[in-house]
Amino acid sequence: MSTNERKWDWEIGSKTSYWGWSLPELWAYRHLVANHVRRDFLLNYQQTVLGPVWILIQPIFTLVTYIVVFYKLVGISTGNVPAVLFYFSGIVLWNFFNDSFGGTAFTFKEHAHVFSKVYFPRILMPISALSTHFLRFLMQLLLLVLGTVYYWLFQGFELRFQPWIFALPIAIFLVGTIGLGLGLIFSVLTAKYRDLINFVNLGLRLFMFLTPVIYPVAFISEKAAWAQWLVQLNPLTPLFELFRLSLFGEGTVTVIQLAYSALFAIVLLFSALLVFNKQGDKLIDVV
Repeated sequence: MSTNERKWDWEIGSKTSYWGWSLPELWAYRHLVANHVRRDFLLNYQQTVLGPVWILIQPIFTLVTYIVVFYKLVGISTGNVPAVLFYFSGIVLWNFFNDSFGGTAFTFKEHAHVFSKVYFPRILMPISALSTHFLRFLMQLLLLVLGTVYYWLFQGFELRFQPWIFALPIAIFLVGTIGLGLGLIFSVLTAKYRDLINFVNLGLRLFMFLTPVIYPVAFISEKAAWAQWLVQLNPLTPLFELFRLSLFGEGTVTVIQLAYSALFAIVLLFSALLVFNKQGDKLIDVV
């Protein structure tokens, strides 16, 4: 076979593009993603006494703090939902967003040594990080469901089956999508400008207070109407309300708000993928 007739599976060059990979190519590296998820999960809990149990202990400690500070001292009403379930649901979903964002925001900084030596689609690292944190989220969600059943059976919490329960995967998917999209954009920015790393963690803490993690939207309408427009502008707000509405039957959300969050998530992820792919190979020389 002559050189002109030879067909290549992949061709690696110096030219960058806005869409530098295909689904068949990603599928070919599926085992790399699986191994990376397994490695991250094991490394996080090696040489610890409790191991993966820390996935459940950490949000429980946070839950106790929130109940003492925001429920007992500040007196934020959680409506008809028990305070334990209300705060734990916010903690679980926020942890998923926070980990999804944080796990991808420093992709080039943390994996520069690998990117410079071996070729594979750069997007695999953020996908691996998101998959790892999704497993953690499922474990915490299971604990939340068990707690909900306990309050239903033994504490008189009225729990009714509602069609909103089918929207639960939508809320989770869109939260993960927004976390991944923001993480991809910031992975490019933090690789170029290292001082942004200090602002990312601070910004996340401030952003949590614009998200209904520790309060329902109705509380903002009553007690802090001046901040209501900021909370409503936050695309995570309808998703957190939908998450609680799906589980407990109580939440303030409209179809228009959900459409806004979904459109924001789709546009954000698509734009982030374009920026990530275009800048990914160029950043290897920077980091």
